[in-house]
Amino acid sequence: MKEIIYIKGDATNPTTIGNKMIVHICNDIGGWGKGFVMAISKKWKEPEKKYREWYSTQLNFDLGEVQFVQVEKDLWIANLIGQHKINKDEKGEAPIRYNAIEEGLQKIAFFAEQNAISIHMPRIGCGLAGGKWENIEPIVQRTLSGKNIEVTVYDF
Repeated sequence: MKEIIYIKGDATNPTTIGNKMIVHICNDIGGWGKGFVMAISKKWKEPEKKYREWYSTQLNFDLGEVQFVQVEKDLWIANLIGQHKINKDEKGEAPIRYNAIEEGLQKIAFFAEQNAISIHMPRIGCGLAGGKWENIEPIVQRTLSGKNIEVTVYDF
């Protein structure tokens, strides 16, 4: 099992050698306009474009699904649907869906293993989705670093 590497820096600018993937959380209502997605859109237009196309088709556009968008020769963006809507629900629960994040990270792990990819991410699910890192970190360990996939988490 690899340890998760924590660094201060910009998750949209991974500096490791080889194939890389930036993982982030998307909502299930087609909204793209706040949070980490803005940093992605500033650098690459394709992830937002592909996400909006995916939403418009509604094909497999469900919690736990992942869309892989290649933005450079050795760099992919993983649009992981791990957030239900964008606000707290009637019970006051945050939009984060931990089970959907786990399901999506399992798909990302498979893709990463097939393509020898290192994973890069902010503290996914802990911003607008309202998740807690102490709940997400064990999921990342189980699904990614526990499978010897290199994971770097960036604190801006």
